[in-house]
Amino acid sequence: QVQLAESGGGLVQPGGSLRLSCAASGFTFRYVGIGWFRQAPGKEREGVSCIRGGDSVPKYSDSVRGRFIISRDNAKNTVSLQMDSLKPEDTAVYFCAKARFSDCSLNEDFEYEYWGQGTQVTISS
Repeated sequence: QVQLAESGGGLVQPGGSLRLSCAASGFTFRYVGIGWFRQAPGKEREGVSCIRGGDSVPKYSDSVRGRFIISRDNAKNTVSLQMDSLKPEDTAVYFCAKARFSDCSLNEDFEYEYWGQGTQVTISS
């Protein structure tokens, strides 16, 4: 069955870095879009970044563009999110999600059919 498992969260100081990973199994990974979303306490879930299957074209929200880099390793069935210059407002639970097909979107109403359990990211001094 399809499984998505996030890892790499933690507590870092402002300006620091973290690298999140999403390990996937149960489907043909290389052709499927994967998205990263986050949800802060009291706020709606928002799209952070995603990467298309096949051509691996990335997309970023305005709030993270230039600070976060998404990548995928099709040999290891993983998608990584390198997060640099972290800010307190990046604090949230981060989720990865599997799209139905190769395209991806920062809109959670897109065709995302499976979600991971999330990993906590806390940015605080």
